[in-house]
Amino acid sequence: MRIAKLENVSFTYPHGGVPALHNISMEIDAGEFIAVMGENGAGKTTFCKLFNGVIPHSHNGFLEGGVWVDGKITAEAAIADLSSSVAVVLDEIDAQLFTARVRDEAAFGPENLNLPPDEIELRVTRALEATGLLEYADRPPSALSGGQKQRLAIASALAMSPRLLVMDEPTSQLDPSGAREVLSCIRAIREGGRLTVIMATHNSEEAAEFADKVCVLRQGKLAAFGTPREIFRDTKLLSDNGIRPPDVCALASYLADRERPLPFFPLDLDEAKTAVLRLMGNV
Repeated sequence: MRIAKLENVSFTYPHGGVPALHNISMEIDAGEFIAVMGENGAGKTTFCKLFNGVIPHSHNGFLEGGVWVDGKITAEAAIADLSSSVAVVLDEIDAQLFTARVRDEAAFGPENLNLPPDEIELRVTRALEATGLLEYADRPPSALSGGQKQRLAIASALAMSPRLLVMDEPTSQLDPSGAREVLSCIRAIREGGRLTVIMATHNSEEAAEFADKVCVLRQGKLAAFGTPREIFRDTKLLSDNGIRPPDVCALASYLADRERPLPFFPLDLDEAKTAVLRLMGNV
């Protein structure tokens, strides 16, 4: 079942001249995890803003084509109406948090939907449990670590019970420890399988682990859209778009270039081990 569709979408910021996005078309199925990759300035953040209606409703500019999310045309639906279907997590951690307690932060969105108090409490509890923050429910967000703050932003998004979660580089501002916390949270979301996720990232290891498909943007255009295996074995595509492949994919490409191709193209260490053993004739 399709959850989102882009048809010939272009967007130009005021006085921008060159479109930030140019003639992008794709369909996203419910439950898919889409990683969005590309160099700085490729259009990843602009792309993410299409789905909750921030473009065109909150950003001046010229939008061409159509964006549909959960049956709604985003250019025609109010942002408030789209918020029941789409939740967004930004890379600017502190800019997303503004209440006195963790539980209040998670409750803010559902309260604005005018839900019954019991439903709000249930959503908040589930969201904080899912992100490992329930024990911090009565603490101020300012007392949390960077990784915990980003998990709280994710919890606030999950409390909206969205069908589509959009995350714009959720680990980019974090130290390695905080990034691991957030990735553990994303892993749990991924394993749940019911939520559709679009995540902009520079990290190919994240894309290889989580994504069903990878969208590569180049100067606002769709350079490629395929499975992680298809994308990360295309060395020219990666080189042209400044994408460093996952280590195991780099190894597989290295061996293929030297006429020692692995029996299949691995995406993680376990797959690489199996592939190398098969190549050596041990399994």
